Amino acid sequence: MRRAMIVSPLRTPVGTFGGALRPVPAEDLASTVIKAVVDRSGIDPARIDDVAFAQSYANSEAPCIGRWAALNAGLPVQVAGFHTDRRCGGGLQAIVTAAMMVQTGAADVVLAGGVESMSNIEYYTHSMRWGSRAGNVGLYDRLDRGRERSQPQWRFGPISGMVETAENLAREYGITREQADEFSARSHRRAAAAWESGLFADEIVPVEVPQRRGEPTRFDRDEGIRPDSTPETLGALRTLLKDGVVTAGNSSQQNDAASACLVVGEDMLDTLELEPVASLRGWAAAGCEPSMMGIGPVPAVAKLFDRTGLGFDDMDLVELNEAFAVQVLAVLKVWGFDDWDRLNVNGSGISLGHPIGATGVRIMTTMLHELRRRSGRYGLESMCIGGGQGMAAIFELS
Repeated sequence: MRRAMIVSPLRTPVGTFGGALRPVPAEDLASTVIKAVVDRSGIDPARIDDVAFAQSYANSEAPCIGRWAALNAGLPVQVAGFHTDRRCGGGLQAIVTAAMMVQTGAADVVLAGGVESMSNIEYYTHSMRWGSRAGNVGLYDRLDRGRERSQPQWRFGPISGMVETAENLAREYGITREQADEFSARSHRRAAAAWESGLFADEIVPVEVPQRRGEPTRFDRDEGIRPDSTPETLGALRTLLKDGVVTAGNSSQQNDAASACLVVGEDMLDTLELEPVASLRGWAAAGCEPSMMGIGPVPAVAKLFDRTGLGFDDMDLVELNEAFAVQVLAVLKVWGFDDWDRLNVNGSGISLGHPIGATGVRIMTTMLHELRRRSGRYGLESMCIGGGQGMAAIFELS
């Protein structure tokens, strides 16, 4: 079975909730990064067989985002496209699905990516299709509703949202507020240092943001990094639940961004004159209790290491998405892993942000660029997933 190679991994800067990228809908963010991948790789767009794109909060403004964004980016009409969703793992799933298509010969080249515009996620109602006989009509916030409805209530009971699952881990694994705030401050310091050192320059695709008046502005830097964060300043924030540990400062952000790459059969690289960065060495997904969803990377990584015969000692970099600081610290405690020189070295969800559908590809993109700078071999990417899942993948530098 031929290897699936990663070519031209790129990402937009990550915008904050309601921030600079609010005027840019998800389909335009996706189209921006698709165009950039085609341009930077130099591929003839007609040689792309399919476009696999993740989006966790899809809607009918741009249905089947992979196809819609491909057309919006000017790709030939014969290039197919589809949408996938595994919540926080959706972007990584898009890469994995593309890799399986390439490995099995179903395609030679797949453009894989993910996108989320959390600033533009809508409110909705179930009450209007057939009319409301009397009284008021309520609207659901799709963001909150998606978190509340992450599991069948009849089986698992009500879960108020992802914050509750994080607090469950804090209690179960003895994670303190001080530890969570220290971890979060470190994430911001690392992301700020990476920007100041120019480490993100090669992976960033600027976004043109339309203005009500005048010319578009150029958005070219992650917006949510707070370099002045300290455990003391974070410690002054209120907890989100009474007597809890989780705050807005030690949780991931809500964000807008897109990221993408080409996934190409190894035997096609010379023919298409493409330069690979890495290959997908292996991947795994695993389930866990929805109320403890943050522990998902533990069974996923265990399954992945068992399948590949690799372990933490083989990894030059480890990326564990920062959904919540307490969630990361709980996973690290179970792993017995505390090598800060290899873990989230340029920040992650708390500092760089967590644009749900785009996160998996964003993490891979940042990790592969750093792996190349370090002349490393293996990088591990993992994340927890709402509803009680974990996902992990190992990439091997070319």
